[in-house]
Amino acid sequence: MIRFSRWALPLLVVLFSASGAACPQFVNTYTVSQPRVLPPSATMFDVINTINTNSGKIQSLATDDASISVPFMPSLRAHLYLDRPRRFRLLGETALTGPEADLGSNDDVFWFWIKRHPQPAVFYCRHDQFETSLARNLLPVEPTWVIEALGIVTIDPAAQHAGPVNSGQGRLRFETAVDSVHGRMTKVTEVDESQGWIVGQHLYDSQRRLIASALASNHGRDPNTGAALPARIEIQTPATDTAPQFSMRLDLKNVRLNQLPANQSQLWTLPSYPDAQPLNLADPNLRMIDPRSPPPVNSAGQALHRPRQY
Repeated sequence: MIRFSRWALPLLVVLFSASGAACPQFVNTYTVSQPRVLPPSATMFDVINTINTNSGKIQSLATDDASISVPFMPSLRAHLYLDRPRRFRLLGETALTGPEADLGSNDDVFWFWIKRHPQPAVFYCRHDQFETSLARNLLPVEPTWVIEALGIVTIDPAAQHAGPVNSGQGRLRFETAVDSVHGRMTKVTEVDESQGWIVGQHLYDSQRRLIASALASNHGRDPNTGAALPARIEIQTPATDTAPQFSMRLDLKNVRLNQLPANQSQLWTLPSYPDAQPLNLADPNLRMIDPRSPPPVNSAGQALHRPRQY
């Protein structure tokens, strides 16, 4: 589930402020028509079955050839790994400065580390403590939500759905009721009317106000599994009273499905970085430094907690 707050934009600006043999690339934009996967008059059963069948072909994903970008910022080179349902790792770096960001999740906890954050730390939180932790105020999305943004979702046929309806531009649209601590929310999913892959996901609050969108494009199919994946994911949030509009793009190349490294245990282990202490976001006594605020100074006027420079 997506969570947003006034912290989201400044934290991500800090994250992306740095500049920044492969197996054959299979994710490409189609230039010729493909055989239909969905029938011309698809039912809700047809759509759910197509999405779940596609997701069922994907247990893991890996690429060392990804990039992350936000408007007016240099892109960050990235490595992406996931092992469903909760194991996830996104590592950002530049050739000049090395590691810049680390966002991850295992079966028990999720974490993030940002080199240039004014409070050097590996922030972590248990999944089952997320709702009552500072993580809800710090992260625009839970790490595992990126998996959903890729269109790798399993839809419960017994959930409350409405649709599908033709929304134009070759898309079908359906709505799903989502219960949360903030009340009943609505998730709108758009799929390609021919291929059945997910092209858009939009979350609305109980007042039908848009919270966030994930758009997927440049789909292709893995020749070994037949699974479809996008090569581009765009995450967008609308402007609110407390935060401006925000968008982030993730581009993937040379994706390997169901081929994680043999020694992968380290991928899902809470990392450690020099001078970065582990801080539990569920600790009620934890105090965070606002990334937008200037660092505090000592009696000699020297800045404390200054972001490390590399």
